[in-house]
Amino acid sequence: MNKRVLAIYYTQSGQMGEIIDAFTAPLTEAGVSVETSRIKLVANYDFPWTGKRFFSVMPSCVLGIPEPLEPLNLKEVKYDLVILGYQPWFLSPSIPSNSLLQSEEFKAVIKETPVITISAGRNMWINSYVRVRNMIKDSGAKLVGNIALLDKHPNPISFVTIFYWMLTGKKERYLNIFPKPGVSEQDIAATAEFGRTVTDHLKTNNWETLQDELIKQKAVEINYKLMFIEARAKPIFKVWAMFIAKRKNRDLWLSAFKYYLFVALFLGAPVLLTLDAIFLKPFSSKRIKRNKLKYLQVTN
Repeated sequence: MNKRVLAIYYTQSGQMGEIIDAFTAPLTEAGVSVETSRIKLVANYDFPWTGKRFFSVMPSCVLGIPEPLEPLNLKEVKYDLVILGYQPWFLSPSIPSNSLLQSEEFKAVIKETPVITISAGRNMWINSYVRVRNMIKDSGAKLVGNIALLDKHPNPISFVTIFYWMLTGKKERYLNIFPKPGVSEQDIAATAEFGRTVTDHLKTNNWETLQDELIKQKAVEINYKLMFIEARAKPIFKVWAMFIAKRKNRDLWLSAFKYYLFVALFLGAPVLLTLDAIFLKPFSSKRIKRNKLKYLQVTN
């Protein structure tokens, strides 16, 4: 197949690289020319993180402030398809991914080009996806598919295991009790099936039904409870980010935000979900269905 595809992504742990490799394998097998490129910041982030360093990026991440990128050094000027792999940080696109999407160089590459997004995160991906979707549209590109890969363990458990991974760099079972963090090996391998679906559409250059097929394959699913929590956390995160960004003693307020986050997750969220289950959800089925459909699709 005489097609050129760019798969560009950011990773610290290597997980997104594994996902991109599995996803693009069927394209390569079909004879597609797949160019893989890793996003690099001029001042990159060390992995594993320290807790202080991780929380220090929250204001810039939530407010969408870009950082300088290393030159992309791509082989081609234009591609038949661009695949973007990114991570949500603080309910927002990661700073490297956000910086790429604001780059004039990358905007020129994706203009009038089909784009597929693949996110890999703990479990809350909707707000970051909406922002990525809007930036792709504003660049004059056409988003044709979205895949959201998650850590499927319960919210409090994945919170513990992801932080263990982030702070140690070890994708292993914490204390030999907790499950492995991140997207499971089975789910990473399963992205090859999504890649085969994309290959079929690339052959015909017909993208109209791709997202519907990916939804049927469960490449993207919405958990109502997580959607509910994320919708309420989004404006709160923005208020915190704007407040902290203006402070001279940022460390103090970042520490306050960190403890707020722990309390909100382990105490506030269960209370809100209980109240919602009693007073709101039983009477909101149409609105919930409408919101789910809005976030599953690739158009606004």
